Amino acid sequence: MAKVTKVLLLLKDMVYESTAPQHALRFARCYRKRGLETTILAWGPMGAILTKKNKVGTQNYDAKVQECLDLGVKIKCCELAASIIGMTPDEMIPGTEIITTKELTDMLLQYTEEGQLIMYV
Repeated sequence: MAKVTKVLLLLKDMVYESTAPQHALRFARCYRKRGLETTILAWGPMGAILTKKNKVGTQNYDAKVQECLDLGVKIKCCELAASIIGMTPDEMIPGTEIITTKELTDMLLQYTEEGQLIMYV
């Protein structure tokens, strides 16, 4: 069995009452602290909301996103998803990044290589 070196966490649903965003951020911190290259890919209109700054709700996701970024977790947002909800790059948490559909599909193919882990949360 190959040693895992990189982890891709796919987050499609950003619902405040759901545990999905909490799991994505918690898993990302844990994997990064183990020295693994870790990326959260927020896709789908609801997933894209994770990267939006100054969200209002019961959870303080902006601080948790910033903690992940400070640890070196890469957080990427699907361009199509952001455009569907009308989110622009200046509305995103600094350090998060918008990627095109081509970049997203290339990333998914890259993570199918041996030694990589993809988790859907």
